[in-house]
Amino acid sequence: MVNLVTIQTETTNLIESWLEWLKALGGRSDKTINAYRSDVLKFIKFMAKHYESNISPNELKTIEMIDMRAWLAHERTKGLTSRSVSRKLSAIKGFFLWFSEKEGFEPSGVLAIRPPRYKSRLPRPVEKEMAKNLIETVELQNELNWVSARDGAILTLLYCCGLRISEALSLTQSDYPLPAILRITGKNNKERLIPVLKIAREAVDNYVKLCPFNISKNGPIFIGVNGGALNPRIIQKVTEQARRQLGLDKTVTPHAMRHSFASHLLEAGGDLRAIQDLLGHSSLSTTQNYTAVNQERLMNVYKNAHPKA
Repeated sequence: MVNLVTIQTETTNLIESWLEWLKALGGRSDKTINAYRSDVLKFIKFMAKHYESNISPNELKTIEMIDMRAWLAHERTKGLTSRSVSRKLSAIKGFFLWFSEKEGFEPSGVLAIRPPRYKSRLPRPVEKEMAKNLIETVELQNELNWVSARDGAILTLLYCCGLRISEALSLTQSDYPLPAILRITGKNNKERLIPVLKIAREAVDNYVKLCPFNISKNGPIFIGVNGGALNPRIIQKVTEQARRQLGLDKTVTPHAMRHSFASHLLEAGGDLRAIQDLLGHSSLSTTQNYTAVNQERLMNVYKNAHPKA
């Protein structure tokens, strides 16, 4: 029987050296680093069972494409999506690229394997009037006025400012009162400046006035009913309740409000590069997904309305 503890002991230093190297490069969050660690360790554990030995770093150098195919087949038995498997494979390849440069070997067996194909899901925006209705309905979900005001303020920030839910919940007392231009630190510690509409500032002001807890200087603005940091799942649940009451599609989530922010700016003639900066996207191609959605919607309108369509 393979001793998994021995495997972890033999490989931990190597993996941690790689992760430290990534941290030194910058641009990756702690959450991403932890995900890389988990993905690579689980991969090595699989290979240890696959080889029926306490696999050593030297044995990692001998991994062939047939071994990688066995790993891929194993991952698919877990019911994982192609997107999830591709993400794991990307982390594994990153580790082996670093390892091979460090040790001077060719990891062709690992690098040659292709990730499973998957169709990129395009964001689905919420219609303008429905976005307003959703926020208003969310504000009716709780008997506590301050909780209702909190939940409505968060969705308003997502829709009016294009924030990610994690970014909204990371706002602290030092950010309050919200300025007309807010500095946000987003994914990969990338900073950007966001205009904050008056309606969003007023929504946050209303919540803060109603909140029964004293918010510490460095504590989060948005807190839970127990006085601690607010779990994003709370906002996801209350949004789900509201969208069911409104009869909306299950794709209507807090993140869909961010999508709507971008899509509605595009519909109004907003510049794609400017929207990229507002969203904090590293790649313009990510922002261009919103253009594809708008084109799809325009074609549907055309087909349904034009007499010659």
